[in-house]
Amino acid sequence: MDSSGKEREAMQLMAEAEKRVKGSHSFLRGLFGGNTRVEEACEMYTRAANMFKIAKNWSAAGNAFCQAAKLHMQLQSKHDSATSFVDAGNAYKKADPQEAINCLNAAIDIYTDMGRFTIAAKHHITIAEIYEAELVDIEKAIAHYEQAADYYKGEESNSSANKCLLKVAAYAAQLEQYQKAIEIYEQVGTNTMDNPLLKYSAKEYFFKAALCHFIVDELNAKLALEKYEEMFPAFTDSRECKLLKKLLEAHEEQNSEAYTEAVKEFDSISRLDQWLTTMLLRIKKSIQGEGDGDLK
Repeated sequence: MDSSGKEREAMQLMAEAEKRVKGSHSFLRGLFGGNTRVEEACEMYTRAANMFKIAKNWSAAGNAFCQAAKLHMQLQSKHDSATSFVDAGNAYKKADPQEAINCLNAAIDIYTDMGRFTIAAKHHITIAEIYEAELVDIEKAIAHYEQAADYYKGEESNSSANKCLLKVAAYAAQLEQYQKAIEIYEQVGTNTMDNPLLKYSAKEYFFKAALCHFIVDELNAKLALEKYEEMFPAFTDSRECKLLKKLLEAHEEQNSEAYTEAVKEFDSISRLDQWLTTMLLRIKKSIQGEGDGDLK
């Protein structure tokens, strides 16, 4: 059957489901098997939703899953209701990001009520990603990553919590909320430096924290660097630490050429990503006479 045929069939199922729901409200039906009709309607809405998916009519699929979710709630089937809201959110993601967020939030409310915080955290991340990619609202993305991190921490899923917090730190620094970024990078760096499997990453977090300090104040960056070397001696021999020392020296001498040279040398071995490039440029602009300099 082609997609338009599937869509027609889905619409017929939707109409039939609606009839069942209305029928379940009548007095006699309520006394004799009203719930059975609601269950049948639930099943029809779900089948219709899947047909709409085949026809790639994402909004209609989202709406049908939503109807099923509401009926599951009426039947006190919380888990099924949450699952349908998630299915609705995934369908809406392809057509209506805001509606996707509404459905995922409805699922999160049910999961938190049931004490399923790990699943709730996962859906907070999905919402954060929609805000990042589709709606470009970084403040709201941050809020959902923070909420996910809180839930993960509560469930002792520290590695998942750290992933979310690092997203928060990267965005906070981009939005010039340096203190917030520093606190997170230092916290995650301290948590990972004693873990044999993760300590390699700790140098990156201390490096990023130091760069945030540097943008705010050169002296703070120096003091922070000393603190990180003391806390985590392996940091001293890292390329990141050596770069920071060269940058601090160049900045102190207001030598933009030496600054650029140090960055280029580092970049030739470890490619700078967009975030590091942005932060290093912000520091470079504080060297006298470097209004809109680049790192070339």
